[in-house]
Amino acid sequence: MSKALIIVESIAKAGTISKILGGKYSVKASIGHIRDLPKHDMGVAVEQDFTPVYEIDKKKSKTVTELRTAAKGADEIFLASDPDREGEAIAWHLSQVLEKEISGKKVHRIVFNEITSKAVKAAMEQPGEVDMAKVDAQQARRVLDRIVGYTVSPLLWKVIAKDLSAGRVQSVALRLICEREAEIEAFEPREFWKLEANFWRDALPPFKASLEKWQGKNFEIPDEKTGIEITETIKHEDATLSEIKRTLRNLQPPPPFITSTLQQESSKILNFSSEKTMAIAQELYEGIELKGETTGLITYMRTDSVRVAPEAVESCRALVKERFGEEELVPNARFFKTKKSAQDAHEAIRPTDAFRTPESIAAQLSKDQLKLYTLVWQRFVATQMKAAKLENTSAKISLGAAIFAATGNKVVEQGFMKAWAHVYYVEGAQIHADYAKNDALEHDAIKRSQHFTKPPARYTEASLIKLLEAQGIGRPSTYSSIISTIRKRRYVQILKKVFHPTDLGKNVNSFLVKNFDSIFNVSFTAEMEDRLDQIEEKKSVWHETVRLYYDELMKYVSEVDLKEEKKAFTEVTDLTCDVCGEGRMVVKRSKNGEFLGCDRFPKCRNIKNFTRGEDGKINILVPKVLEEKCPECGSPLMIRTGRYGEFTACSNYPKCKYIKKETTGVTCPECGKGELAQRKNKKGNIFYSCTRYPDCKYLTNKKPLPIACPNCDNPYIEEHFSKEKGNFKKCPKCNTELE
Repeated sequence: MSKALIIVESIAKAGTISKILGGKYSVKASIGHIRDLPKHDMGVAVEQDFTPVYEIDKKKSKTVTELRTAAKGADEIFLASDPDREGEAIAWHLSQVLEKEISGKKVHRIVFNEITSKAVKAAMEQPGEVDMAKVDAQQARRVLDRIVGYTVSPLLWKVIAKDLSAGRVQSVALRLICEREAEIEAFEPREFWKLEANFWRDALPPFKASLEKWQGKNFEIPDEKTGIEITETIKHEDATLSEIKRTLRNLQPPPPFITSTLQQESSKILNFSSEKTMAIAQELYEGIELKGETTGLITYMRTDSVRVAPEAVESCRALVKERFGEEELVPNARFFKTKKSAQDAHEAIRPTDAFRTPESIAAQLSKDQLKLYTLVWQRFVATQMKAAKLENTSAKISLGAAIFAATGNKVVEQGFMKAWAHVYYVEGAQIHADYAKNDALEHDAIKRSQHFTKPPARYTEASLIKLLEAQGIGRPSTYSSIISTIRKRRYVQILKKVFHPTDLGKNVNSFLVKNFDSIFNVSFTAEMEDRLDQIEEKKSVWHETVRLYYDELMKYVSEVDLKEEKKAFTEVTDLTCDVCGEGRMVVKRSKNGEFLGCDRFPKCRNIKNFTRGEDGKINILVPKVLEEKCPECGSPLMIRTGRYGEFTACSNYPKCKYIKKETTGVTCPECGKGELAQRKNKKGNIFYSCTRYPDCKYLTNKKPLPIACPNCDNPYIEEHFSKEKGNFKKCPKCNTELE
């Protein structure tokens, strides 16, 4: 008797479900989408209601063949891709591609918010059908993004540089980063001064307070002169504690994670990128083997809802009572309200079993999996614990015509903070409980300090995701890909955890804002997200929504003056081309940066690397000619600058294409013939490999040094780094660490 077939998205998920169902079903993985719009063609029939023209991915041909064979031999098929728009579209595409093999058979759509035995078996007992409204919403998004890519991106190629891209949502994220950078560049700091002093009574601990009011009014000291005048006026006055207030306030626990808050907290607490966070969350969702049983550890990680199933809440409350004591349990079950704008299709992100504590499964998880699971578990457990209690103390000190103020917070009862300690509040001054109103106080010398107002902060991954969510740009499944795309396109770079737009990113944004301001902006993009939601809710027809966007876009495309735009983005220098002697050198751009090229291209293909001085002046980088001769043609070698940095090559290029292999002086430990040389991969990461590649494929990411190990006489040692030790050296043979 043939087994029923279940088709899921990933191999890991297939393994988990197969084990849960005890081998009673054949479980196969589609490994994501098996068909999509063509890679080298728009693939959208605009005049036929934007009908997509799908192609089976050539890389998936083997997978499709296997799925067809499995479907042909099954009497019942269950489509079990992820429970979101993308997953629904995958299920629909599978039904279309396998149409012949599944014809006349029972075909079901099953979804589950968590991959546990209970959830999977419940889904199998109540199968449904593919939700075409979700499929239409996904198709609309895919078609919209393809239209933008194939209409606006070519304009960027003609005006700025080849291989650039514009995206319906990514370009708005880039715009937000560029606009913040413009605010920072335009910001003019304003000087102000602070007056501070330490106050105390008798043997009580002192506390710091700063000037708040002068002569009865809130006052900001504009300069040092004013600060000195006030200091001189009040320095001999008696200080009195004119007011002191102590109030208790409850600090409630935050709701369980949704996609955006998981990415934000993971970035701030664990220093994970949004891309890394979602990849690890996917692993935890799809299943981990625990003592012979494979099960999903968290619920579905793409959600905008803080809703939690009542049975999960009760399980969490039982855990809190057992682990922290009944006194820490909130009397009534706490539920959180989901925003009106949320799709609310899935539960919040939580552990599938609250009693599966991080320490109980630590041995089965990788270090990063454990970190993220712990974050999810702690956040969820805290939701059913009592509020923390903070004591807020505020004090006012009268000193002549001046009022100094101090505030402080301290935790009186930890409450939920015993589980979730990542709470942000300002401690401030710690004012002892024995201080009372009208106390006569002593103080030390009043200190003056100069300060300047600061520009708005650049976006971190966490703050950008928070803004995207608040503005309604993108949806839970897209935040990570938005950030990943603008980084891969080199429109932005992250330095010290904050986004900086590159010159290329600024140019792209400038062109898009100038010509498509009404489309690539926050409000229009958020409105389109709402319209996609309406498609899913069956309130509008998908191709009519696409038509509205398309007509608006094409109107602006027709108004772009390419000749004028290219002129505006072309920086002509006063340098004459040294090859043809006729052209002028102009600044050209590529995704790898700026370079100089002759304006007579393609007749003259002369290009030069250059740097800019502080005054913006262009300085051509002249290759350094070496005394060393080329071993192939005898011409002098020179140091050139290429895509991955400096390298030594023949000065007779392109007639001679010799490139010297810079080695470390360490003989390859694998073949014993070649030497280890430094290389860079496409991402710019350094590694070391044998000069005899591809005959010898040895490589390492540890820098080899031609120093013999004093312990075992190994001919070389390696440079290592760790957070605990910093830089250190180690022998790869005997593991001896050296200074």
